[in-house]
Amino acid sequence: MGLIDLASSNSFWRGIDYYQSKKVKNVKKTSDLEFDSIVSGTEEYMVHIDLNHPRKSTCTCPFAEGRRVICKHMVATYFTIYPEEAERIIKEQEEYEEEQERIFDEHLNEVREYVDSLTEDEVRAMLINKLMDEWYDDDDDDYYGW
Repeated sequence: MGLIDLASSNSFWRGIDYYQSKKVKNVKKTSDLEFDSIVSGTEEYMVHIDLNHPRKSTCTCPFAEGRRVICKHMVATYFTIYPEEAERIIKEQEEYEEEQERIFDEHLNEVREYVDSLTEDEVRAMLINKLMDEWYDDDDDDYYGW
């Protein structure tokens, strides 16, 4: 597994954010697939990434120091070295979000059209049924459920 694959979702996206904010400084190639950098965060952290052995990567941040985990500083360093990868992922995410927004808007319009086609009594009955379903499906011990 590669370094990016081993990062948690949180570390991955925070690393993307750090990359975009240009928080990585002084990237130095120390061997074929090993790099050192300084990453600005709460403080400046020393990062070493080993792409052959990602679990041997290190960072002086409180999250990763002394642990075999991939932190946001390592992810940001990786994307600074391979910016085309970051840009591809960012573009894919933007396209995904645009598609999700389009689908949401489409569904919202369908629901609005459907609701507009109902009579006032039908809308009232649907609302009562929905509230009753929520009341009786609720695991709380509240008497009224809302």
